[in-house]
Amino acid sequence: MFFYYLDLACRSIKKTPFLSVLMVLAISIGIGITITTLNIYKMASVNPAGERSDKLFAVQLWSQGEDSWDEFNPQITYQDSFNLRRGDIPVRQTPMFRTGGAIQTDNPDLAPILEGVRVTDSDFFSLFSVPFLYGQAWDKSVDQQAKYEVVINADLNQQLFGGENSVGRTLYINRKPYKVVGVVDHWSPKPKYYDVNNGAFNDSEQVFVPFSLTPIEEYQSWGNNQGWKHEDTRTVAAKIVSEQHWLQYWVELKDQHDVELYTAWVRSYIEQQQAPGRFNSPNADVQIMDVADWLIENQVVAEDNKVLVGLSALFLVVCLVNMLGLLLAKFLKRAPEVGVRRAIGASRAQIFSQHMVEVGLIGFCGGIIGLLWAWGALSLLAAKFELEQALTSLDMSMWLVAPTIAISAALVAGIYPAWRVCSTNPSIYLKSQ
Repeated sequence: MFFYYLDLACRSIKKTPFLSVLMVLAISIGIGITITTLNIYKMASVNPAGERSDKLFAVQLWSQGEDSWDEFNPQITYQDSFNLRRGDIPVRQTPMFRTGGAIQTDNPDLAPILEGVRVTDSDFFSLFSVPFLYGQAWDKSVDQQAKYEVVINADLNQQLFGGENSVGRTLYINRKPYKVVGVVDHWSPKPKYYDVNNGAFNDSEQVFVPFSLTPIEEYQSWGNNQGWKHEDTRTVAAKIVSEQHWLQYWVELKDQHDVELYTAWVRSYIEQQQAPGRFNSPNADVQIMDVADWLIENQVVAEDNKVLVGLSALFLVVCLVNMLGLLLAKFLKRAPEVGVRRAIGASRAQIFSQHMVEVGLIGFCGGIIGLLWAWGALSLLAAKFELEQALTSLDMSMWLVAPTIAISAALVAGIYPAWRVCSTNPSIYLKSQ
């Protein structure tokens, strides 16, 4: 019966093309706006750490003095990150920051390219479950005894070495030779939760170098740098011993017991640092957050996004009210035909089902066109406002969500018009015929 009703629905739509197009447009516009905002919200709110979310923690320290910042800074100082590495409670831990440089190889045909570089420890790769295509991270001993070793990602490996296994090859960062020890497979979590300060939806860096090289090479920070008091930090050497916050620090802890132990250990570290005059604020403390809380704390998903999703849903309701009026006009116009069908034996349930199939078909068409509206709107946002591609690419799940919402919403809007037309008295229309 369904396919028979579907055939009747197609014929009905052809008989009233103008009304049908209006209804499809009404629901498609509502779906398009809803899917656009819902897609941005979904892409922004995804937790890329998955099931490891409650084991990875960002560390924050209230190291600023009084009459300065009134909240924890998302970053910490170099000297604190260097000292925290001595802790033995975390399963893994790593300081990190973003720098950059000119990358080139021995190939004279390849011009130097400017790339962002992640300065970090070897634990970074296992901490954040970074997959390797070739090789592995540098040895843990390099975190203490600096060596010029580097990990690159698959895209840069393709660009520099033609995609072959480049482990053991040499590349140059600012003319200094580094030995390639590993090639990371395609990996770029969105949001980039390990460093939301430098663009939560930016791509991951393509180059990774040991943190232990920082005081030797004096890498410049390409990220946010925040200071709460006046200090001369024009050189990296001065910055290293300053109170400027410019590094991120992450740890992996097994369970809540280790969280409490680590928190207590960091607090004892803070007490030790108070002797030479640091952490002199009465609010001096430590705060650690898992990935989910970290994304909320840093407003990766802004309240504006939630409001926009709500407003777009309300707009969809308005579109459905308009559709309801059009359906009522369309169905009641066919009341004489329905009266004849009722007189020759069609039941109310059959008439109702027939019209609901037609409504569902209109909703499906509106959902597909709504997806095109959403795709166009996201492309326009990306081009016009230079939003990150991670936010403006249409998620694959929306190809299922959009038709589902459209059909469901259309069916809800069609209940009253379908009920009205199947409730008419056939005798009235038989007399007229």
